[in-house]
Amino acid sequence: MPRRKGAPEVNAGSMADIAFLLLIFFLVTTTIETDAGLDRMLPPMEPPEEDVVIKQKNIFTVNINKNGQLLVEDELMQLTGLRAAAIAFLENGADGSCNYCKGRKDPGSSDNPSKAIISLKNDRETKYSTYITVQNELVGAYNDLRNREAQRIFGRDFTEMEKEYLNPETASSIRDDLKDKVKRIQDMFPQKLSEAETTSN
Repeated sequence: MPRRKGAPEVNAGSMADIAFLLLIFFLVTTTIETDAGLDRMLPPMEPPEEDVVIKQKNIFTVNINKNGQLLVEDELMQLTGLRAAAIAFLENGADGSCNYCKGRKDPGSSDNPSKAIISLKNDRETKYSTYITVQNELVGAYNDLRNREAQRIFGRDFTEMEKEYLNPETASSIRDDLKDKVKRIQDMFPQKLSEAETTSN
């Protein structure tokens, strides 16, 4: 009677090579997405020399709850109306010192653009997409006003001038010319967007 041979062995010598090649393949072909984040210039950490008193009427409060609902100046508001409400607040011009403001001059709202502050507060459970959308609307309000004044004074949009000014490939002579123009428009409507500490309700 013939003897049975043992089970044939699988040659696993090249398995490590194959695993290594697969690892390299996936490392090379995989793309890792990174969040762009928000472009913000933070103020320097310097204590104020004197106590600054800010009137409540110069603060435009925007609260976002965990359900993504907006409470603007203690009233529920749809996202579609936020930009217009922010523009009306920023260019109210209650004290009459702003000769380029086209607001209602409501004595219960902001005095002028240099004193107007937008305060944004959100819940810890607010969706990131909602937070970014609200931020975009508020920054868009500033840009709309700046574009209007830049068109009136210089005949072109502020956002185009700023983009060209910040582009490192722009010639230095053009950047020098744009620097004063961009600064002038920014001073007309300074972006004072304050973010209060998040809460969890």
